[in-house]
Amino acid sequence: MKRTGGQLIVEALKANGVQRISCVPGESFLAVLDALRDSDIEVLVCRQEGGAAMMADAWGRLTGEPGICMVTRGPGATNASAGLHIARQDSIPMILFIGQVQRDAREREAFQEVEFRRAFTEFAKWVGEIDDAARIPEFVTRAFSVATSGRPGPVVLTLPEDMLRDEVEAPPAKPYTPVSAHPGRAQIDDLHRRLSAAERPMVILGGTRWDESAVAGIRSFAERFKLPVGCSFRRQMLFDHLHPSYAGDVGIGINPALAKEIRQADLLILLGGRFSEMPSSGYTLMDIPYPQQQLIHIHPDPSEIGRVYRPDLAICASPADFVTALADLPAPVEPRWAERTERMHSAYLAWSTTPEKSPGAVHMGRIMDWIEANTAADTIFTNGAGNYATWLHRFHRFRRFNTQAAPASGSMGYGLPAAVAAKQLFPEREVICFAGDGCFMMHGQEFATAMQYRLPLIALVINNGMYGTIRMHQEREYPGRVSATALENPDFAALARAYGGHGETVRTTEEFAPAFERARASGKPAIIEIQLDPEAITPSRTLTEISQTKSR
Repeated sequence: MKRTGGQLIVEALKANGVQRISCVPGESFLAVLDALRDSDIEVLVCRQEGGAAMMADAWGRLTGEPGICMVTRGPGATNASAGLHIARQDSIPMILFIGQVQRDAREREAFQEVEFRRAFTEFAKWVGEIDDAARIPEFVTRAFSVATSGRPGPVVLTLPEDMLRDEVEAPPAKPYTPVSAHPGRAQIDDLHRRLSAAERPMVILGGTRWDESAVAGIRSFAERFKLPVGCSFRRQMLFDHLHPSYAGDVGIGINPALAKEIRQADLLILLGGRFSEMPSSGYTLMDIPYPQQQLIHIHPDPSEIGRVYRPDLAICASPADFVTALADLPAPVEPRWAERTERMHSAYLAWSTTPEKSPGAVHMGRIMDWIEANTAADTIFTNGAGNYATWLHRFHRFRRFNTQAAPASGSMGYGLPAAVAAKQLFPEREVICFAGDGCFMMHGQEFATAMQYRLPLIALVINNGMYGTIRMHQEREYPGRVSATALENPDFAALARAYGGHGETVRTTEEFAPAFERARASGKPAIIEIQLDPEAITPSRTLTEISQTKSR
């Protein structure tokens, strides 16, 4: 039976288990939109393609399966590139479908035409264009395989408008076959020998391709060997922060005591991550290309092992497959590093205790204490980029897997679209978005998407009237010379009400708890604007103190 290209796209998505997509509609893929009308795939209509792509990233981040996004050509696709970049740097499986100009108009700079192979090669693992509708099952199956294998990442498929209208015969689509690499017995034995000989070992978790079982397995391994465990930048949900083995998060703004322990370690087991610029504190924790520490690097993509750091032992495996192989390793009765592990956990607890003082009428430390005491362990926290995120990353104690959606790429505007996606995926769980005033305004229009689909997330907009991170750097490098960082903002609580949601404004610490409870009880998407003194630029230093640093 002949089917249109649009119908074949939808059939291929169904065959690969897709339950939802995000999109901003365009005339270039009307045939797909029409076919979706006859399917049970849920379609989230978004307000800007960057937000739609970030929602797809969040789905991929929280499920391990490719998030699906559809946008139109030209400005639609280039808007979506922000989400592509996040997925690429963060190793998140995602497939972006782009409606393209009709085939006979290509290479003429037709209306909104972009040659996406040239434009998006740096953003995606693979960029393909489907010229023949009969090959749709082949291309879509390959897209799922590429997006999920090795180091996961985004794939782009462009869909010429006329191809989607073609009626052709094609084989029924089949689901992709996941690709795994398993560690060899000799490699696991070698790891065990190196660990047994170590005096100051440490494990650093990162990357993707984790699941509940893998997280439980690495916790068990750490318990049996009494190993200190750190989580790399914005991967904190990989280990329970109150577990006696947890040593803290490894990244920008690292606990100085933890940084010292990493530099003085004699064995680092780097599991799942690349240890790129942010996790490595600007490439300062290990020497390049030859670390002073003995390095065991486990990663699912062989092209990432040895790319920056030469490992002493390289193991090509996903975290899940690697952790399974650790289950039968015999542990020492009393590891000689056990006391060090206890010391590192105590240092983490001290570092993650909120400060007693803060400039202004709003004390974010006390607000974080209230959040810790009044939210469930399975609450999902999302954020974009900015100094405000330090309050969440340093002082929230993640307890469970799949409770964090934050861009390691440092992309502003991510928090709200990610919260929309998380609430749609897990409607029974509370979802809290942290955003700065500048960050929120990047994709704040997706609050309308939350309203349209009745997704009662809570967005905390921490408003200090500026692009805070840039202002901090500016004051350090050019003290007193403010340029291009001051912001005049809307009334965020009134904005929430204008959308039909719940809005609150917090001007003092004492106002936060009742405002949050009212937002929670409203059953609506909510924005709580927290008016933070600009001086409270970090938990430990004021803006004035930073400004005075250079003059000393």
